[in-house]
Amino acid sequence: MYCVALTGNIASGKSTVAKLFSKRGIDIINADQISRALTQPGEPAFSEILQYFGEAILTAHGELDRSKLRHIIFNDAEKRQWLESLLHPPIRQEIARKVSECNSPYCMIEIPLLPNRKHYPYLDEILYVDARREDQIERVMRRDHCSHEKALAILNIQASIEQHKSLADRILYNNGSLDDLEEQVDKLHQQYLKQAQAKTE
Repeated sequence: MYCVALTGNIASGKSTVAKLFSKRGIDIINADQISRALTQPGEPAFSEILQYFGEAILTAHGELDRSKLRHIIFNDAEKRQWLESLLHPPIRQEIARKVSECNSPYCMIEIPLLPNRKHYPYLDEILYVDARREDQIERVMRRDHCSHEKALAILNIQASIEQHKSLADRILYNNGSLDDLEEQVDKLHQQYLKQAQAKTE
């Protein structure tokens, strides 16, 4: 199975790009969705998170308040590292399982910034979605209903962006219209189909 990691900074347009590939019949594995599933009430990770952060992290319905949790880990590196060490291994395990079940000509993993390849030895390519900083700030402000300063702080927490970008095999620039993006995705899709075919020969 030819496997592409789709990565990039917050608000770069990864999800839009993923939808465009999905529209072309490609199986998309979403790391954030896996993370959400693993942290639902009743799951082992949910109990550990509750024990570590306390009940203040819950909503009125007894679920994780993800906005509150995001705020805490953005401001506390130690807590962020604890949460990542808890969630990343089972997320990687579930991604690998889903890759083995993919039925499309190639598969794509939509994943936040990828620091290295060592946990994903089956990856054939890393596709990094890049966007202008001003566009990213505007998207975060719209998404989180927050100030310019807060949006900037959220983006800045994504450490070593240039380092992550340097790991990419290809960069997709999301600086134009949706039509421009669609055209770029279409070209990539045709290339990936050829590369996937070559891998099976």
